[in-house]
Amino acid sequence: MDAYSSLIINAVEQIKTAVVKVEVLQQQKEKQVIAGTGSGFIFSSDGYLVTNSHVVNKAPLIQIKLHDGSTHAATLIGEDRDTDIAVLKIAAANFQPARLGDSESLKIGQLVIAIGNPLGFQHTVTAGVVSALGRTLESQTGRQMDSMIQTDAALNPGNSGGPLINTEGEVVGVNTATIKGAQGLCFAISINTAKDIAGQLIRFGKVKRAYLGLIMQQIDLVPKLRSFHALANKQALFISEVQTGSPAEKGGVLSGDILISFNDQAVETSDALFRMLTEDKIGQFQYLGVLRNNYKAEFRVTPVQKN
Repeated sequence: MDAYSSLIINAVEQIKTAVVKVEVLQQQKEKQVIAGTGSGFIFSSDGYLVTNSHVVNKAPLIQIKLHDGSTHAATLIGEDRDTDIAVLKIAAANFQPARLGDSESLKIGQLVIAIGNPLGFQHTVTAGVVSALGRTLESQTGRQMDSMIQTDAALNPGNSGGPLINTEGEVVGVNTATIKGAQGLCFAISINTAKDIAGQLIRFGKVKRAYLGLIMQQIDLVPKLRSFHALANKQALFISEVQTGSPAEKGGVLSGDILISFNDQAVETSDALFRMLTEDKIGQFQYLGVLRNNYKAEFRVTPVQKN
């Protein structure tokens, strides 16, 4: 067998029992019928699992189908529509959970594998590469989702909430979206963001975060630029758009700026920036360091709570 196929097979073997089918049920007369499906994965041995918020939002009843075909009723622990993450809990125990990786270690061009239940076909596997990192994507509700991984691993309806894994079988993203009418443009929420959101949902049932209003993409900084400005960063965040009326716009940040620091801390990834935008930053002056036309500048911005 060729090396490429072996990599994919070995990776899938390590996680396949943790991947689940999420079924949304509705009561019709005297029976329950399936009204929608998605994917998810178990991340703890006591039955906690991650899926997309849009899969289970307003669902009256949720059922989980495991790899062995057994079904279990699920409880919604919490959801965050801004990041499209939801946490469910099933009562059964002694699961073999998925291993969670580090999305900050991903490289453009790296092989990734998506597993899910597209169009009801359970445990479908597709493979592709990381096309871009740190993307900002507008969700179906109009919200901006940060820290997105762009991939060309094929996704279809029903893949939502399933894992995007690396060749080690570690989850590096949560599959969430495709762009209608486009081919090879699929997106996953970075696992570092998903871990943070899931932790808050389990502890508090909700998420609070500071909001800047930036649409960004992760980029590499050329050595000459790093040397000229004595930057520790190897990467930074290119600001492709500043939302109208946002804290960033009011603070003077412009599209085309390159975000390099937050309160004098180097920012190389959108995951890192996301972790810095904690609840305590809301309503307080923060300082954004940027490169503009090859010059360094600093702007004072007051984040607001993202509703």
